[in-house]
Amino acid sequence: MKTLSPTIPVKLSFKAQMLQAREAAIVQAVNRLLAEKGFDAMTVDEVAAEVGIAKASLYKHFPSKEDLACAAMVRVMRRAQDFLQSLPVDAAPLDNIKAVARWTMEVQLAGEMPSLPSQNSSLRATLMKSRDYMDGLIEISDALGGWIEAAQAQGALNPGLPAIAVLYTLYARACDPVLEFLKTGGQHTDAQIVELVMTTCFEGLNSR
Repeated sequence: MKTLSPTIPVKLSFKAQMLQAREAAIVQAVNRLLAEKGFDAMTVDEVAAEVGIAKASLYKHFPSKEDLACAAMVRVMRRAQDFLQSLPVDAAPLDNIKAVARWTMEVQLAGEMPSLPSQNSSLRATLMKSRDYMDGLIEISDALGGWIEAAQAQGALNPGLPAIAVLYTLYARACDPVLEFLKTGGQHTDAQIVELVMTTCFEGLNSR
């Protein structure tokens, strides 16, 4: 019987480890600034200053503001993929959909969801060229789409709605301004805000 040789982890050089750590710090700073200020208001100078490096050094890692935003989106996309992988395999489709919506809103309320403009051709082009971003987006969309269709078949979601409309409604929770409005009002906790928006999203506004 042929046995497979164990994979020996490749130890990175100290320089490579430092570069990785710096890139991680850059992406984390970009993620926070995008969540706080948005893409248009964020500047490369701010990112460099927060990380404590020269702008020229930052450009060695990420050649443009669009590339910085793309790296932040890849980071949150991987977090989303990890969350989907953590969901119970035997859970009901609607339960999984609700869990993803809840997680998305919790990330936004924690100030960890990048805010990107919907109309920016150069940013869109950069995202479309990123294999990591597109692969993550397709994987997440396929998983959610499967759950949506299954939930509709079970009668747990309105079968008259196009699945793509439901999918986009779920994605909209990642940038829902209602969350910020309620948080700014200071009358509700983050947990209460999530429950309020979950109710309006899944049960609507009609009286029961």
